[in-house]
Parts: sequence; structure tokens; C-alpha cells
Amino acid sequence: MEHTATDSTPKKLIQIDVISDTVCPWCFVGKQNLEKAMNLVKEQYQFEVRWHPFLLNPNAPKEGVKKSEFYKCKFGASQSERILSRMKEVFKGLGFEYDTTGLTGSTLDSHRLITFAANQGYDKQNALVEELFKNYFIEGKYIGDRQVLLHAAMKEGIEGAAELLDDPNKGRKEVDEELQKYSSRISGVPHFRINGSHELSGGQPPEVFLRAFESVSK
Repeated sequence: MEHTATDSTPKKLIQIDVISDTVCPWCFVGKQNLEKAMNLVKEQYQFEVRWHPFLLNPNAPKEGVKKSEFYKCKFGASQSERILSRMKEVFKGLGFEYDTTGLTGSTLDSHRLITFAANQGYDKQNALVEELFKNYFIEGKYIGDRQVLLHAAMKEGIEGAAELLDDPNKGRKEVDEELQKYSSRISGVPHFRINGSHELSGGQPPEVFLRAFESVSK
């Protein structure tokens, strides 16, 4: 007997843990490609995406520094130009304009907010991550800024964000526990753990995610 679109056969659940940093451009790329893949097979699978913190620069200043200055200091003038040119090209391929202005700096508060948001549902957490990525990479906003974080939280319906952000210690323990559990065993991001067993690193194209979904569902 053939299954039809109206068949009541339950969809297989695929859980995806994503370890990322909110200032990592390849994490944004990976998220876009992951969601393209999930959309292609949404009639077959049910997905639960959960986000976990990684600190690419744990000592980054809270007050922020100009992106251009940071890249030049980290990579050198010529290499930073090549990197930025490459990212502009990649983002354009996804339909976005990559912003090179604005500030970069500590991502700790953004991770406190993202980890906090998970308690209100992974869909809300995922939407918050998307908003923060776009704030930083597309709109040139500094996601270490309380108002930027608060506006993103309000837009996605995250309750209690103001109280969290007003207390620098609130949610820090949870972030530290997440860092220890998920980030201590990897060296770079984005990193994807699918159904707890299949692991992928980097901004993989959609077809790689599709093969992974098929593999874990056998």
C-alpha cells in the first residue's frame, strides 16, 4: 500500500545540536544551508534544532572594536581583505549583503540570551539566533550591545530578557556548563551533531545535510 500526503504515519524526529558563535560568518552560512536541507524534506522528518555556545575569542572586549581593525590585527591587512572579499561573495550567493562595518567584541551576553531562550522553546531559540546573525552580519549592529540584544529578544517573544541582561551573572553558569559539555571537545565552528551520533563541521552545503538525515534515520 502506498503512503499518501494525507497518511497519518508519524514523521521521524531528527535532533540537531549546533555549536556556534554569534560572530562566526560560517555559522550563519551553515544555518542557512541546514534550513534549506530541512525544508526539502519537511514532509518526511520532524526537526528539533538546539543551539549551544562557542567562544571564538573569549577575551574579546565587551565595549567592542571596529570589525575592520579586528580583522587586520588578527589576519594582517592583505589576508583580511581576501577573507572579507570571500565572505561577501558567499553571502551574496545566499541572497544577503555582508556588512563589514560596525563593531565586534564579546559574544558572552548573546550566548547567555540564546541559552536562556531555549527554556521557552527551541523554535524561539532558533528564531533568536537568526535575528542576531542578521543583526550582526547584515545590519552592522553590535550584538554585545544590551539594546540590540533586548530588541531581538522582544521581536522573537523571549520573556524575561531584560532581567537577564541587567544581571551579568544571571545565566552565566548555564553557559559555562554548555561550553564544557559541547565546546570542550571541538576546535572550531560551526559544528553539527545530528541525533547525537553523526557529526559535521563547517558551513556544509544542503546536500551534505540531506545525506546525514538519511544516514541517521536508517
